Amino acid sequence: MRTAEKNRTTKETDISVKINIDGTGNGNISTGIGFFDHMLTALSLHSGIDMEIRVKGDLDVDGHHTVEDTGIALGQAFRSAIGDLKGIARYGSAFIPMDEALGFACLDICSRPYLAFDAKFPEERAGEYDTCLTEEFFRAFAFNAGITLHLRIEYGGNSHHMTEALFKSAAHALKTAVKIKGGEILSAKGVL
Repeated sequence: MRTAEKNRTTKETDISVKINIDGTGNGNISTGIGFFDHMLTALSLHSGIDMEIRVKGDLDVDGHHTVEDTGIALGQAFRSAIGDLKGIARYGSAFIPMDEALGFACLDICSRPYLAFDAKFPEERAGEYDTCLTEEFFRAFAFNAGITLHLRIEYGGNSHHMTEALFKSAAHALKTAVKIKGGEILSAKGVL
């Protein structure tokens, strides 16, 4: 089983993450930001990765530290759980529609972290969640997980739908990329 636990405590956040890459998509999430919980639950369900995430953050300031630090801890847990990268499909991509919005994700689990992010949200908030934090979450996750991640909103008019399309497209890309396809590292170099 590809599992990992990560605890991360700073002066701004206290985070506990447990994941099982070979799970069924069971999400048990509590961050103190309802919409962010909704997005992480969707990420878990659609990727098939079991996630138990508990966060206590300085929400009296705003949601930034909570969202970014969750991305850091989740990325570190993912990196630990994915192991030596032998046999994984490595690449994944997905287009996901959410009503009027269309999101796209393409990724490479390659130990070369990068984020290309192209989304402009018409509303600054979805519930108590600042939509600009979507980029911060995915940057923190990608860099700590060792993933090259490209995310783009093709079009859309509702920030809730657009954000959800990004989380779900990333989830489906992850689901494809983590599948075991063989026994060797998928690289002409023989190492990632």
